[in-house]
Formats: sequence, C-alpha cells, structure tokens
Amino acid sequence: MGAAAREGLASGLGLILVSAVAFGAMAIFARFAYAGGADVVGLLLARFWIAGALLAAWMAAAKRPWPRGRTLAVAIGMGAVGYAGQAACYFAALDHASAGLVALLLYAYPTLVCLLAAALGHERLTRRNGVLLAVSFAGVVLTLGGGRGTPAGIALGLAAAAFYSVYIVVGARALWAADALASATVVCLSAGASLALASIFRPPHFPVVWWGWAAVLAIALFCTVVAIMAFLAGLKRVGAATASIASTLEPVVTVALAWWILGETLAPVQLAGGALVLGSAIQLARR
Repeated sequence: MGAAAREGLASGLGLILVSAVAFGAMAIFARFAYAGGADVVGLLLARFWIAGALLAAWMAAAKRPWPRGRTLAVAIGMGAVGYAGQAACYFAALDHASAGLVALLLYAYPTLVCLLAAALGHERLTRRNGVLLAVSFAGVVLTLGGGRGTPAGIALGLAAAAFYSVYIVVGARALWAADALASATVVCLSAGASLALASIFRPPHFPVVWWGWAAVLAIALFCTVVAIMAFLAGLKRVGAATASIASTLEPVVTVALAWWILGETLAPVQLAGGALVLGSAIQLARR
C-alpha cells in the first residue's frame, strides 16, 4: 500500500471514529435536554428540523440533485417511519433505562439485520453466521441482567434496534445507487415532518433553560450533521465493512461518557454481554 493510500485510509478511519464519538455522545446530551425541560417529541422535532435544514443548505451550496421518483418515495418513507420510529424508541428508552444499557441494546441490530435479510431471501444464513447470531443473542441476554432498566426501557431499546434493522435492509436494497447526502437530507426532513404530525396529538415540550437548548443544538449539529457528514466522507475512503467495524466504538463511547458524566454503571455481566454483542457485530461486518 502506497503512502497516499495509507494516508487516505488513516483519514477515513479518523472520520468514522469522529462519527462514532458524535453518535455515542447523543444519549448524554439527551439527558441534559430532558433535565432542561424537553420531552422526546420536542427534542426530536428540533433535532431533525435543524439538522435537515443544514443538510439541505449543504446540498444547495454543493449543487447536489435531489432524489426523484421511487428513490424519493422510499427515502421519505424511511425517514417518516423508519428513522423517526427508531429515534423515538431510542430517546424514549433513555427515560426508562441507563444510557449505556440502551446503547448496547441498539447494537442488537446486526443480528436482526441478518435474520431479516435471510427471512426475506436477500441473503443465505450460513453456519458461521448462525453461530455469530447465537453468540450475539447470548450477549443480549447477559446485557439485560443486573443493570438499571425497566421492562419498558428494555422493550423500547430493542424496538429501536428493530426499527433500525428494517431501515438498513430497506435502504441497502432501495437506495444503494442514490446520493448518500441527498438521501440523508430527505430522511431527516421526512422524520421532522412525521414528528410534526405526531405533535398535533401530543404537544411537544422544548427546553426552558439555555443549557437545555445547548444540549438540543449539540444533538442536531454535532450528533447528527457532523456525525452524518463524517461517516459519509469516511465511508468513501475505507469502505462499508471497515466503517461498520469502526462504528462499534459508538456504544463504548456512550458507556464511558455515561459513567464519567452521569455516574451510571453497568454490572460486570452486562459488560461481558455487551462485549459479545459488539464482537459479533464486528465479525458480521467482516463478511
């Protein structure tokens, strides 16, 4: 590998790690937003509309074309249902379980993706993958034991993983040839529109103190726009498999920040379960 290739790989890996840190910090900022008076609907409304507006401005400045036809319809559906549902379950779970536990439960999604792809006939479930799925399932079971989390929080965390799995399977087949930035922009704006509709039935609560708004802006800017742009830029340099493996840093960042800033801890058995889940995710990505 030449010097230029090594430099490109290193810069790409660095961008993926920046994205993982940004996504991993989201649960911590959410706790501060809630403490500042926001609820799930208000937080997500602000997140998606601010992020969507900035991504749309980026597209306009770069003169990138918007999706059309079936691609546009799929992206709208993914945002309005898939991403909005995943985000709502994830942030609601933070009200009922520790940030570290919710982050680890979300990483059950590689297991669910493989099972869903096999059930739909998109991929063949090999013996190796079957073993990895069994290991991941055992890790999820261990992760559920001994920590701070109500049944509602656990169910919402797993529901977030389920929504994300469907989102990935649909996106991988329907949007593989679409411009990634354009698709992400449509997804964010569609999620914001879906949540605006939901707010008719459940009025949103926004932060009432400045530091609550600072947390919301951090989620929209750092944990969404920066995270998405860094991931897309890194993905072009290192490829999907390496990006997926490096992204497993995300729950590690959440667990570490939750311990350092919020004083949350996970039992040793949960850490062991989380290691099994993340290890299985890495091996599945290496395919």
